[in-house]
Amino acid sequence: MVVSNFYFSLNTGFVKNILKKTTANLERIIGSYTGNKKGPLLICFGGIHGNEPAGIRALEELFERLKKEPLHNPAFEFNGRLLGIRGNSRAIQAGKRYLQKDLNRQWTKENIERITDTAPTLLKAEDLEIKEILALIQSELQTYQPSKLIVLDLHTTTAHGGIFTVVTDAPESIKIGIELHAPVIQGLLKSINGTTLHYFNTENFQIPTTAICFESGQHQEPLSITRAVSALINCLRTIGCVDPSHIETKHDEILQEYSNGLPKLTQLIKIHRIQSGDEFKMRPGYKNFQWLEKGSAIADDKNGPIVIEEDCFLLMPLYQNQGDDGFFLIREV
Repeated sequence: MVVSNFYFSLNTGFVKNILKKTTANLERIIGSYTGNKKGPLLICFGGIHGNEPAGIRALEELFERLKKEPLHNPAFEFNGRLLGIRGNSRAIQAGKRYLQKDLNRQWTKENIERITDTAPTLLKAEDLEIKEILALIQSELQTYQPSKLIVLDLHTTTAHGGIFTVVTDAPESIKIGIELHAPVIQGLLKSINGTTLHYFNTENFQIPTTAICFESGQHQEPLSITRAVSALINCLRTIGCVDPSHIETKHDEILQEYSNGLPKLTQLIKIHRIQSGDEFKMRPGYKNFQWLEKGSAIADDKNGPIVIEEDCFLLMPLYQNQGDDGFFLIREV
């Protein structure tokens, strides 16, 4: 990334005062920067699932780059504000996907209302995560008064294979997804519920709000961090925080190289749901975007082999103990 003088510094003290120095929120903030020109508020989540460290590492690297950038390119200007947030802080500390409930299945209006109306002492771990995250975001909105809110949720998968994005129907979400040079998955949000993409929208935040999810690779793969950094930088460019002329082409190349040969646009066919007591086990060696032929047995449970019913691509095969989705099947559009 070639970035210039942002005329700002790490701003954790700014949020510290607003939130009365609560330890939870100080630990939650990865970093923040404010440009010298007004613009959008970009909030980036890392670790919504606590066993996915790449997004957090990518945000830490991005903030380090931004702090050093004034030394290299003093002509640059930044528009807006950038905030990096640790998602499920309690699960991150435990090194688990979640403690009691999958945080990325809890973002429904009904659940948010329940959490808002319930005393913290009566809430479970992931409920408290939501309560703290929303308090932090509301303080940011009230203080910075942005023109719009963009939420980029960074994830990784248990399997190796290609990168991809999940977008909403909002035009800006689709625009950002295209600029990340990764396959776009359609139909996913209609088959699952309670993700960050379901909740972070204009209806719930009273200002133009757009959300997108970027999956940068396998959980522990070092290049997952590199790809997440490039996605972050490309997002900054796309939403107008930085001038395109100050962004190195290598970030496009990094993302294009890893998605080379993958379908550009896909549609969800099926999610294999895991029920309690299923004894589900994915067979070894499967990857994201692996081509499957009808009749292939790719997993097993207490009833025997699980067989694919049509030719398709595989997405997110489950190779971890936690999670209710065994695998996803998609087709090229």
